[in-house]
Amino acid sequence: MKQFQNLLNNLGSNLATGVAKSAEATRRAEEIYPTVLNLRGKYHKELKDLGVSLRETPVQAVGAFGARLMTDIANDGTRGIYWRYNHPLAILDKAVDRTLETAVGPEAYKELGKQKTGLIALGVTLPATALAGTYDITNVGEMFRPKGYAQAYAEEGSEDRRETQQPVQELFERFFLQRQGRPLKYETAKEDIPDLTPERYANFMRNYYQDKGLFGIVKYTSENLEGVPELRMLGYPVNIASAATAIGGLAGASLALRAPKAGKSVVVQQGIPGVADDVSTIKTTPGFTKGLTRRGFAGAVAGAAAGALTGTAVNEVIARANRPQLPTLESYSQEVQ
Repeated sequence: MKQFQNLLNNLGSNLATGVAKSAEATRRAEEIYPTVLNLRGKYHKELKDLGVSLRETPVQAVGAFGARLMTDIANDGTRGIYWRYNHPLAILDKAVDRTLETAVGPEAYKELGKQKTGLIALGVTLPATALAGTYDITNVGEMFRPKGYAQAYAEEGSEDRRETQQPVQELFERFFLQRQGRPLKYETAKEDIPDLTPERYANFMRNYYQDKGLFGIVKYTSENLEGVPELRMLGYPVNIASAATAIGGLAGASLALRAPKAGKSVVVQQGIPGVADDVSTIKTTPGFTKGLTRRGFAGAVAGAAAGALTGTAVNEVIARANRPQLPTLESYSQEVQ
């Protein structure tokens, strides 16, 4: 009985130690939103430095993970990540930031500032969103309404919902809220998309309204109204053309920014000469970000254009393959004979 009591006490002590070390590792990692997702992040490195591992101290590791999980729940850590990145545009913005910072380095990225990095980002995000399908840049007369979709503020009860009564609010929903609108009825949608078939329309409408997708967040259809594959994340569409444009823009910006930078480097000696020669550091002179904005924007635009051309061509090939193959006049005549 006493041995069992000692075992419980030892178990409780190790669990408590794991909880305490988890709190210390979180503090050292300086995490604002602690989560359980980052399995190889700074928190786990700090925890290992404190002597906690699943192999060597399993009970302490269980206590640390339990504390980590409770901290995550209490601080909305993992859920906070979902809130911040539950939209394709939020994910794209994060990808742009990481790409630019990696390409130029933290110091140059900080010196550029949000205004200049934001300008470079426009070279990626604008063409990518233009090809996503939430708006049609060529349809100026109907407030950039995308093909096959209704206006949000059409007259109530109207047969043709392609006309809007509130153009300002329509533009706000389309460009600020990035809302595509609801699909038109078949007859009207076919006027926008002549090759639209009843089968494709019915399949898309079933996917649009009935398919819940993965946890109600992401769903996929092999044919949207225009006959190309489409992924929807909380209603926002992503197709091959928009994805290729984003990837191309990111790659172009990264390559352009990795070119030799303007400015000179100065060696700053730290320590006592002859004693601490190995602790020299290189510090870049002011103005070393000169020209980065122009290069980055040009690279982003060029890469996005290449991605857009490639993605659009792939979409066209897929759409052509999905269109119904009608018999030619010659083959029809032979069948009649």
